Amino acid sequence: MNLTISIISNKLIRWTCLAEIDHLPDQLDSAYQLGMQHDLPDWNGFRQVVIAGMGGSAIGADLLASYCASLAPIPVLVQRDYGMPLFARGAETLVICSSHSGDTEETLDGFEAARNAGCRILVVSTGGELTKRARENNIPVWMFEHSGQPRAAVGFSFGLLLALFQRLGLIPDQKDALEDTLASMKRSQERIKADIPAVKNPAKRYAGQLMGRWVTIVASGLMTAVSRRWKGQINEVAKAGANFEFLPEADHNTLAGTMHPQEVLNPHTMTLFLRAPSDHPRNRLRSDLTRKAFMLEGMNTDHVDARGRSPLAQMWTMILFGDYMAYYLAMGYGVDPTPVQALVDFKRSMAEAE
Repeated sequence: MNLTISIISNKLIRWTCLAEIDHLPDQLDSAYQLGMQHDLPDWNGFRQVVIAGMGGSAIGADLLASYCASLAPIPVLVQRDYGMPLFARGAETLVICSSHSGDTEETLDGFEAARNAGCRILVVSTGGELTKRARENNIPVWMFEHSGQPRAAVGFSFGLLLALFQRLGLIPDQKDALEDTLASMKRSQERIKADIPAVKNPAKRYAGQLMGRWVTIVASGLMTAVSRRWKGQINEVAKAGANFEFLPEADHNTLAGTMHPQEVLNPHTMTLFLRAPSDHPRNRLRSDLTRKAFMLEGMNTDHVDARGRSPLAQMWTMILFGDYMAYYLAMGYGVDPTPVQALVDFKRSMAEAE
């Protein structure tokens, strides 16, 4: 009986994870609409934005900062650490503290640093200590409801920020771009959802290529933050090794590290190059030539092309593809895609060491 219950429970967990991926377009849409409705002070006069967060709560900030690089007239920095940079001082700095649980210690530390520095602050969270402290200090809180893992709330962590930046006048209206993106994501799902057999499902085929190999994702421009997402999903969902590199920087160092150790680099690695129409032409050339150099050293490589007419659509169709691929890789390894026991154990060790 206990074995039967365990098997049923594991299947439910796996299908819950898959359902989160299936509903990612709807989550992104809901988050944007929620962000357009949340209360927002009559703020202006910002000279910089700092978004504090870690892990799954920070990836939406990475994606937003990348997307806004060509749209926003002020710098946007993602703070994945304790404290605040020295320049984050006074009311001219907007600090957004993003924590899914509201209990992330680095983000709580950043919140206090921003408060002490006199920055204007907005909190994005489902609750926890961060929300409590914000309300005690009359700091606006944008709450959302999500009971899963932080990484599965990427639609919220990005969509809310997208609406915020639009409402602050930092980027143009995103309504049309978002509608096109959602349509592109749903069209992509027709090729990569779980009920599509591997022979017709590129996400399943790519997952098969990654089995038994350390994965490196290489990208440039808008796809750099996406490559970070892919790396994180392979780590957390498939419990597998991965890292990401970005161009053109990788051609100034990583390219030289393709010779040793050959017994590892050749049979036990896979390098995926992410490409998009929004890539700088020189970076597209670099991507092709870098892949060629890797192949000449006997390394396994492949490329993945983003779909969609707009940069936003290209970003999110690629995120969706990577999420499905990581899930299929987890199934290939026979691991539960939801829990991250290694992270839980490490947090416990940190708490016990205090």
